Amino acid sequence: MIKTTAICDAGSDRKEFGEISRHDHLPQNDDDDDDDDEPETANSTRQTPFKMSTSKVKTGQLWTKSKDDLVKQLGELKAELGQLRIQKITSAGSKLNKIHDLRKSIARILTVVNLKQRQQLRLFYKNKKYLPLELRAKQTRAIRRRLSPEDKSKVLEKTKKRATHFPQRKYAVKAA
Repeated sequence: MIKTTAICDAGSDRKEFGEISRHDHLPQNDDDDDDDDEPETANSTRQTPFKMSTSKVKTGQLWTKSKDDLVKQLGELKAELGQLRIQKITSAGSKLNKIHDLRKSIARILTVVNLKQRQQLRLFYKNKKYLPLELRAKQTRAIRRRLSPEDKSKVLEKTKKRATHFPQRKYAVKAA
């Protein structure tokens, strides 16, 4: 079993992500090829450090983070993207896949930041008379200009009198 940890840029912060077995797809045997007959313990597991930003950012994890954490992570990803672009120019090795993943991760973080900000604005303007244009429903131009159901149901006094004094005539046609 290998326990993987992520080391942040600070160096001292370590986060454990769980255990990964090398032979998940193979049947389990009791006789290992190891020379020592000791059972595996926490001391015998190998820890492999890797940077957090090299893998794709999961959007579900971003929703729980605060805005400060998101901005900090965004700065780190942008810095790494700049370094990768420089490496791509200077070296022959292609970094396109990594650059692609970083760009998409940056976009995910920005999307979550913007959506959180819109949520806060919606809460702020919830009981106000007017909403900012950005928070109003887009719909179509015709729908936005349509009368509200309340205005549509209003009838003028003159129209009410005409309807009561001169109702629609009902005719019955005799079958021949």
